[in-house]
Formats: sequence, structure tokens, C-alpha cells
Amino acid sequence: MCGILFAIQNGPQPVRAELLQQLQAANTSRGPDAQDSVGTSVDNYQLSFFVSELRLRGNIHVSQPHRDQEGNILCWNGEVFEGLSITLEENDGSELFASLREQSTIEGVRDCLGSIEGPYVFVYYQRALQRLYFARDPLGRRSLLIHRPTTASPNFLATSVSIGPHVDYDLEELLTDGICCIDIGQLSKAQNARIHEINRAITDDPPKVHDLDHIENHLSSAVDDLIAHLDRSVMLRVQNIPPSIEGAGQARVAVLFSGGIDSTMLAFLANSHVDPSEPIDLLNVAFENPRKITVKVEGNVGGLPNREKKLKLRNPLDYSTVNVSYDVPDRLTGLQEVEELRRLCPGRKWNFVEINVPFEESQCARQTIEAIMYPRRTVMDLSLALPLYFAARGIGQIRSQPEAKLEPYTTPARVLLNGLGSDELLGGYGRFRTTYKNAGWIGIIDELQLELNRIPTRNLGRDDRIISSHGKEARHPFLSLSVVGFLARLPVHMKMDPRLDAGLGEKMLLRLAARRVGLIEASSRKKRAMQFGSHSARMMPGEGDRKGDFLID
Repeated sequence: MCGILFAIQNGPQPVRAELLQQLQAANTSRGPDAQDSVGTSVDNYQLSFFVSELRLRGNIHVSQPHRDQEGNILCWNGEVFEGLSITLEENDGSELFASLREQSTIEGVRDCLGSIEGPYVFVYYQRALQRLYFARDPLGRRSLLIHRPTTASPNFLATSVSIGPHVDYDLEELLTDGICCIDIGQLSKAQNARIHEINRAITDDPPKVHDLDHIENHLSSAVDDLIAHLDRSVMLRVQNIPPSIEGAGQARVAVLFSGGIDSTMLAFLANSHVDPSEPIDLLNVAFENPRKITVKVEGNVGGLPNREKKLKLRNPLDYSTVNVSYDVPDRLTGLQEVEELRRLCPGRKWNFVEINVPFEESQCARQTIEAIMYPRRTVMDLSLALPLYFAARGIGQIRSQPEAKLEPYTTPARVLLNGLGSDELLGGYGRFRTTYKNAGWIGIIDELQLELNRIPTRNLGRDDRIISSHGKEARHPFLSLSVVGFLARLPVHMKMDPRLDAGLGEKMLLRLAARRVGLIEASSRKKRAMQFGSHSARMMPGEGDRKGDFLID
């Protein structure tokens, strides 16, 4: 994980030095291991490159930005998991830079970058052609914000993270539909990157799965293939992480862990590819939520007549007198599921990290979180950013044994596995049932395609900025392009079945896979959104009716 800041300046209104310093500081938190910058000029244009680095690949120090004597410059924030032959000892950014230097045309640069698989953002300056290329990977797993030149701010900026709203820029998330190329002042798109098309074949009245214990013949190979694809994706994302800065035997991998099927499956597969002498940290977040406490003690204020509701809101419950419990839904399922992992993988030390967030602490962090997630700024954005922020910080408590006392613990892991993507690819959302009732299987296919198409523009950039603010890197095994391609090619009735009950029909193929590897409890657990499972949503009395797309103040 790295932080990238790039600017093209020309004319009488350069970027203010104060703004660049603030953006450099914000990007430095993403890459605490090293920071460096380099500049160059082309005619009257000044190009400046800054990179902060979180070293997670290779055995030797490699300075960024990558540059050579010919004037080529690469800022690289990503992981090459496939497409380039890279040993565990080599730095993927250096190898990619070497490949890019061999290209003499725009098409060559495009094809070189198009051959790699992994989460990435890059800015590459090709001196010979005086062209600058920049892009996010096709699924948008890393953040890059851009400011296009305006009359008031006639400079171009690209940055991994913002400092919140600012008069000198108007930031937007860079789209993922192509590789952008600047011919110093002329912005154009190269070749569009294609996202996989969902298989549109429909089988009349496909057979139903009766229960998770019996895998039908037509699904057996698909279940095995999903396990194999997902296992390989996890392996590529955990196999070459440098030793923990805390020393040998410390956790290098953590999982954003709710106890749901997605995070549990990733944790189980990671067990096969992480050194047995190291723990795997399971990060589980719970919030003190005054609105939930009020509802628990006094009932649902929102259901009262308006007069009584106003009276209650004017005289809120003194919840400081109530014993605060962090037994939120995700905490309870997480505690259940870690025991299943311990039964199946007894040789592994599983650190179940209880991250409890008092209300006052979450409110004190709001301004920081809102600045990091900008330009995303809805109620839903904040509800999702809050648990990710505190999970990535990784400060909590663990028990040496299930009945032992809690002890303070901060995870040393810098790679966090995230189960995002399974709901979009495998039909995990409840609205798919409504779609099926209204439009049948073809409606489900259209909905799955819509979900896949908007993955790059929804949460990933925001999540990357939030998690990376603590010098951590999120990796998404479900969003490996090989996993995405495999699931896109499967007929829809092999992935999900809205005719079946909840806990079986949604993400049916993943449930069968989890049951096959022995995750009995996880395989039948119903989906629960992170903001509701952790109680990070709508914390204040009276906020229960605020919709997710409502802009925060």
C-alpha cells in the first residue's frame, strides 16, 4: 500500500504549497515506511510526483517514485498477483517499471498494464513521448481522486486521499473504464477496460437444492471450482508478506471478521497459506450506540405519536446510567464462529480481537473520518466508514483462552482480508428476491450485471482511503479477476436461488462450498450488513428515519 500525490502546474496560479504539504501528510499515513518525491519539467509545465510507501513486497528497499536516467517515472500503489513473473524476493513495482520502460508506444504501455491482475493505482510518465498515464484497476480496489483544471484552480491533481473539502480543488473518484493519458494539457482515454459480462443463459425450472448437506450432481464441480479459485486468490494475497515489524511469530494477516460466511471462508482458507507459527487476527468491531440503548430501555421512540415522540426527544434517556454492552450481532456471531475455526484448525492461534468503540470516541473521530472518505459524504458512507476505520486501527482486546480475562492488544498485521464482493457476485442481497418475483431469472441476471458494473464506483475507493489511513492494506480475494470471471461465466441458477429460504438461497454456491470444507455454522448464517451488525448506523435518537443517501452535515 502506498500513497500517491501527483500535480501538473502551469501558469500564474500554482498549487498552494500549504495544500501540497497537507496532501503529502495525508498520503504519508498510507505509507509510513518511506516517502520520496521527484519533479520534472516539460516546456512550461511542472510535473511533481510524491509517493509514500508501505513495504509489503520484496526483500530489499526500493525507493519510490521509480525513475531512471532517461526520465521515466512510475508511482505505483498496488500488488501484482498475476500477469508478471515475480519471485517472492522481487519488488513488483520494480519489475513493472522495467516492463514499462521496454514499451515505445501508447499501445505497448496499455497492453503491458492490461496484462496484470491485482489491485492497483499508478501514475506513469513516459519521457520519450511526453505522455503521462494513470488509472485504477478495473474493479477500483485502490483509491485515486483527481482534480480537473478549472478557471479558479487551473492545475491537475491526482491523490490517493483528500484532506476533506477545500477551496483549491474539486475532487472526484477516477473512473475505472480506461487508462487515462495526458499529452500535457490534452486529456483522453485510451482503451476501455472491460468488466466481465454475466452469463445470460437460463435453464427452464432448474432443480432446487434441498439442503446444504447434499450437493446436487449439477453443482458438484462448480462447488469444487469455487473453492479452488478462492483458495488460490487467498494464497496470492497472503503468501509473500514481509515479516511483522513486531518480530517473528507475530500476525502478518488479519481478517475483517463478522462471523459471517464471507469473512469466515477467507479466514479458513488463509489458514492453509499462513505460517503455522503465526496467529491470524480476526478483527471484530462493536459500537456503543445511544439510539439502540434507548430503544432497548424505553422502546422504539419512532413508533410513538408525534407529541410523545417530541417529549421523549426533549428529555432523552440518561444512558450513562445504563450498563453498556458490546454484545452487538457481529460480536455474538464472531464469538461463535471463531470457535468453529478453532475446532477445524486446532494448530492455529486465532486472535479474536474485540474492538469496542465508545460513543464519545466514535464522535471524536467523525471529523477525521469524514475528511478521509471525502468526496463520499452520505449517511451510508459514514456508517460503513466508521467500523472500517476502527477495525483498521486494530486496537482492542483478546483472550488467551475463551474464559480468560480480556487483555489489551493491537494487531501488528498490515494486510487485512476483506470479504467484499461476494454479495454482488453471488446474489447475496435481499432485494434479489423481489427482483425474481417481478422479473424472474432474467431480472436476476440484469441485477447481477448492474451490481458487477458498479463495483468500481461504489465503496472500494472510499474503503481504501479509510483503511490505508492507518498504514494498512485491504486485500479482496473475492474480487480477484479470475474469481470474478469464473463466477460471471456460471449460469445464474448455480450461484443463487431466490426460490429457497433465507440462509440457503442467497449465495447458495458459497454456502455449499463452506459446508463442503466443514464450516457448518457459517454456511447457514444469514447476511447482515456491517453497519447494522456492528451498530455503527444511526447512533443518535431521532436518526432512525434518516435514509442512507442523506448527505451528512
